[in-house]
Amino acid sequence: MMEWTDRHCRFFHRLLTRRALLYTEMLTTGAVLHGDRARLLRFDPAEHPLALQLGGCEPRALAACTRIGADLGFDEINLNVGCPSDRVQEGRFGACLMAEPALVGECVAAMKAAVAVPVTVKCRIGIDEQDSEAALEVFANAVEAADADALIVHARKAWLKGLSPKENREVPPLDYGRVYRLKAAHPRLPIVLNGGIASVEQALAHLAYLDGVMMGRAAYQEPWRLLAVDTLVFGDEAAFASPKAAALALIPYIEREFSAHGTCLHAITRHIHGLFRAVPGARAFRRHLAAAAGRPHAGAEFLAEALSLVRDADLDTRRELAHIAA
Repeated sequence: MMEWTDRHCRFFHRLLTRRALLYTEMLTTGAVLHGDRARLLRFDPAEHPLALQLGGCEPRALAACTRIGADLGFDEINLNVGCPSDRVQEGRFGACLMAEPALVGECVAAMKAAVAVPVTVKCRIGIDEQDSEAALEVFANAVEAADADALIVHARKAWLKGLSPKENREVPPLDYGRVYRLKAAHPRLPIVLNGGIASVEQALAHLAYLDGVMMGRAAYQEPWRLLAVDTLVFGDEAAFASPKAAALALIPYIEREFSAHGTCLHAITRHIHGLFRAVPGARAFRRHLAAAAGRPHAGAEFLAEALSLVRDADLDTRRELAHIAA
């Protein structure tokens, strides 16, 4: 998610779950090929497993970027065919590519030929008036024929004209049944569901029909929910017993980032504001962290002070508080 899942966000999310696959923000092929690659593609080794998400429509450029990503150590390369923003449409990539399944197939085939790591595609169930199941079937056929390793489907269509990107995440109705039927028609193609998944418990229900579930906004806005992933999905022990324990583990990272790169505290802590939503002291916690944004030399002690203002709670108590707030 652009401007959300930067490397600091991903490092924090990795503290919450050891097993979930994390994704970068979408990067255009132009940015990767001609931009500040060291800054754009930097990640901490702790972030693995990690997928690089690309935006583009030219097979050779995508192949080159895929090779760069694999050489840098990304575990998966994902082609975004779901973003509906005007800027993305002007570049002829994102959701508008759903109208060109043959081209998407060419792009995937070129990416696959360039690397050994998995190459996946993220799409919508349709665009504008082209939202029939037949159109989605044609698209899925092109992706599968190109040997994509998985298709991630946001279960809403996108209106390329008339709706903003925010509205496209909320206004078109969700149609999970269509994604289930797509999986039934393509048993050998791993299909992952995206869109409107608000909790790990909801994700489990979908996993009875599909190969995976992607959580986006819920994972960012209420990151404490990720503490349940390792236990409920993978049967492993939770990374930390509580959200506060996970946040305390972020302090050494903050100190290291400041020392090595001069990273300001707000660049990191802006991603954890939702960690204690509805918990007593959450407002004071957020207010204290917000104050650090105006202090360029604020250090990790600001986070420690903010954490002292909020109640600690294990995951079960955290769920109860969220239910009451809802």
